[in-house]
Parts: sequence; structure tokens; C-alpha cells
Amino acid sequence: MFDLTGKTALVTGATGGIGGAVARALHAQGASVVLSGTREAVLADMRAELGERAHFATANLSDPASVDGLVGAAEAAAGAPLDILVANAGITKDQLLMRMKDEDFEQVIRVNLESYFRLTRAVVKGMMKRRTGRIIGVTSVVGVTGNPGQTNYSASKAGMIGFSKSLAQEVGSRGITVNCIAPGFIA
Repeated sequence: MFDLTGKTALVTGATGGIGGAVARALHAQGASVVLSGTREAVLADMRAELGERAHFATANLSDPASVDGLVGAAEAAAGAPLDILVANAGITKDQLLMRMKDEDFEQVIRVNLESYFRLTRAVVKGMMKRRTGRIIGVTSVVGVTGNPGQTNYSASKAGMIGFSKSLAQEVGSRGITVNCIAPGFIA
């Protein structure tokens, strides 16, 4: 694999299946990992499981102020600037479009897409100065193919893909890579 010794990563949605697996893998490769999510007790347990080089910072990604403060809190917790951002957190509020409430559409866009924008904007400044960084957005196959009852989720994940492609072109010359991973359906 990779030797990530000396690198610091923030993983959002670290208490879930994909986020937890990503955090564990980064940690196993030597990175210091800041776990983020809303369930503080689960984050504390995971930090204890991983041990040294594991930290956590709670954040509610539906709250823009919480999102805006997360990168600073993560860097303070780790005692180092972030080299890697894994924007994994996401929500669904599935419903056929004709029955979907405005607030359900808006909340999915806010958590899945707007938080990605805010976190990336906050982390990319330091990465630009250091001329290195890795940004990974966890999207979904639904962002490419669509899925009935998931217009809000599909739009948010497709937005992450387009955002990432554009940002990669903006920052690639500064040693920063921006990529997406689009998992399929998970049971």
C-alpha cells in the first residue's frame, strides 16, 4: 500500500461503514487520523480502538458554522495541518419527487454537497501554500446513473463529481489531487 507516516487526514462520517473502513486503512498506513461525525461516544470508542495518532472532532454537517469550524478543530486536535481530506459523510431522505418536501431536498444538498464545498475551501488554502494535498469525495453510483426516489441524493452526488472535476483543474498544478470514489449500492 502507501506509507502515510507523517501525514494527517480528516475523515468525515467516520462512524459509518465506509468512513470507518477508510479511517482504519489510513491509520494502518501510518497517517494520523481525525475522525469526524455527530456521535461523540462512537468517535471516542473508535479513537480508543485505533490508539496513538487517532483524534476526533465532532461536527454537524447540516450546520454551516459547524462545517466552517471543522478543519480548524481537526488541525488543532491533530496538532498538524491536514494533508488529506476524505469527505465521506452523507445523508439520504428518499422520496418520490412529487412527494419530496423542500426541506428534505435542501438538507441533503446542504450535508452532501455544501459541506463538501465548505470543507474543501477551508482545507485547500493550506494545501496550496504547502503545494501538496489529497482531497477525496465519496460520492455514489447514483450520482452518475440516477435512481428513482433519490432526486435530491443523486443531485448532491452528481454535484460533488462536477465540483471535484473543476477543482482538480484549479489546483492540480499546485500538487493537489482531487478525486471521487463512487460506491455502488451497499446492503
